[in-house]
Amino acid sequence: MKFIPLHSRGGNYLIVASNVAWLRTGENGQTMVGIVGSSPLLVTGSIEEVAEIILKG
Repeated sequence: MKFIPLHSRGGNYLIVASNVAWLRTGENGQTMVGIVGSSPLLVTGSIEEVAEIILKG
């Protein structure tokens, strides 16, 4: 299992990269990250920035 750190304005997350289902533009320059079997997370950064973090991980 590969954990990826994602930052949020309310705290930070460690997510399992293989559980990411989708990315969508959120509010105020943030991105919604869809997680399989869970509620989406609102994290800082554009879709491109978040995708790059996930793909590098």
